[in-house]
Amino acid sequence: MRKLQLLVMSGEEDGPARAVPPPVAAEAALRPLEEAMARLRREASEIRAAVAAYDSVYSEGRGRTRESLTVVHGKRAIHHALEAAAHRCATEVLVAQPGGGLPAELLQRGLALSLPLLARGVRQRTLYQHSARTHKPTLAHVEQLLEHGAEVRTLAEMSDQLIICDEDVAFLPSAEDGGHAMLIATHPDLVRYLRVMFERSWAQAAPVDPSASRRPDSPFMTDLQRTILRAVVEGETDERIARRIGLSRRTVVSHIRKVAEHFGSNSRAQLGFLLAGSGLLDDGVAPAGAPEPSPGRARRSASGGPEDRAEDGAEDRAEDGAEDRAEGGTAPHRPASPFTSD
Repeated sequence: MRKLQLLVMSGEEDGPARAVPPPVAAEAALRPLEEAMARLRREASEIRAAVAAYDSVYSEGRGRTRESLTVVHGKRAIHHALEAAAHRCATEVLVAQPGGGLPAELLQRGLALSLPLLARGVRQRTLYQHSARTHKPTLAHVEQLLEHGAEVRTLAEMSDQLIICDEDVAFLPSAEDGGHAMLIATHPDLVRYLRVMFERSWAQAAPVDPSASRRPDSPFMTDLQRTILRAVVEGETDERIARRIGLSRRTVVSHIRKVAEHFGSNSRAQLGFLLAGSGLLDDGVAPAGAPEPSPGRARRSASGGPEDRAEDGAEDRAEDGAEDRAEGGTAPHRPASPFTSD
């Protein structure tokens, strides 16, 4: 009670304590606290006013700074943005294009912008997936790029599309606007990070030899097969595997069925178990027991006939489009080639 100022001692030694009226005691106990709180409020107000004085300066500075992330909508706007980046590019352009082959018309439009870059001495490095090697228009596109000094490699699978010009700007697909949009990144740290990711993929990729890619026994086929089988062991669906490696679901299902027949498997789970214990998927081990691509497809790849190639590409693209519509999804917008949008 003494702490609450409700009692006060009398002036006499050993005298009785006197009660203090509660309102008076409250005033005595709370006044120091209220004074301290008032002082803190004044200090907080002073700090807030000091910070606010810099708000206009900060806003003005931000207004003069270019946004480091911008979303561009629409095919025409995307094409103009990519075209402007191509004209500004002075040293190197990096391109990662997932999926299989692309329409010849779009590849030609990309080539029209790539060749002037290469003529100016700009280095161009392009990554495709292995599945693009079986598409004749894409191989013809690659041959022309290689003839003019570009470098092209392929991987079994890669992440989404990426275009980087010098160390200044990067283009990435955006999910906005039904996938018909691209994200333009100019923040130096982000562009640097994306370049590092590209370099890691580039180091693992295989250089493209168009003549070798037409042979049915091309080394990339074993890499592609191994990727499919690893995905089966990981429990991936046929649809997801097809999207990862850029082939149609039909082709993936056909390959998995042949492997299942080879192992005598009666279920997907059993096939995954048998594959995991077979040693077939160990790095550096060629899939000697695994079936090669179907003879008909191999013969078409070996002969390189335009009609056969076109038929394969049309079937794959038609089936992929039907699967996309059935799943109700829309793939992100992907320019066909450096600086080209469809």
